Formats: sequence, structure tokens, C-alpha cells
Amino acid sequence: MTMEANKGLVLRFYEELWNRGNLAAAEELVAQDYVRHDLRPGAAPPGPAGQQAIAQRFRAAFPDLRLEVEAIVAEGDLVVARWTISGTHSGPWAEVSATDRAVRFAGVNFFRIAQRKIAEIWNVRDDLGLREQIGAPVYAGFSEGSAS
Repeated sequence: MTMEANKGLVLRFYEELWNRGNLAAAEELVAQDYVRHDLRPGAAPPGPAGQQAIAQRFRAAFPDLRLEVEAIVAEGDLVVARWTISGTHSGPWAEVSATDRAVRFAGVNFFRIAQRKIAEIWNVRDDLGLREQIGAPVYAGFSEGSAS
């Protein structure tokens, strides 16, 4: 695939799975041996089912989410995209019940494309800022009693 086609695949991934909630699109866009690299605890199953589960859970918590790609760059089989999500916290997320608070946070994803599908993703997202916006406890490496 060309670098432009790789960028188009990533843009379609965001539009279909995240903006439209079309989870079935993962079968077409994500490789069967797809791996997600994420700093948060827990791991999604590999392949399209894993990506579907992630998108489904997140969209259940923020059903009106809107993801805007602000920059996208491709080099060889790699694509990097910087994005911002806005939405309303209408369902449980990170052990926090729905707050109905509006949120806006950013992230960056690195993708590796293989055989016209997304083979790997490295996800970096501003979970700290998101937690602050929904009123979740935020310690940033310090316990409540620690001096800063």
C-alpha cells in the first residue's frame, strides 16, 4: 500500500469504529493477529475482537464522542495520528459512574500497517486529564498523603 492509502486506512478506522460506532468495520480494517500496545493495565484480546471490545466499552461510557484527527503522518508501513476526542461521560469508565460531564482530551496513536490492515497500534492518551474532567481520583504517582 502507498503511504496515502495507509493514512486513508487509519482515517477510516477512526471514522467507522470511533465516530460512527460501526464495530463490524474492525473485521475489514484490523488484522487477525493485531496487537494493541497500551500503558494502562489489562490487555484486550488480539485481532478485530479486541479492538471491537475496546471501542464498544469506551463508546458506552462516551456515546456521543467525536474524534477529530488533527495531524496524520505516514512513513513506510507506519502511520502516526494526533487526535482530540470530545464527548459526554454518560456511562461508567475507569470505575467512575456516569457524571454527565463534557470532556475533551487528546492522544496519539502509532500504527503499523501490514497486508492492507492495521497490524499493531501503540496508544498514548491523556487519561490523567480525562480523569480530572470526570472527577475521578487523580494522584499522578503520589498517594493522597504525599508531599508534592
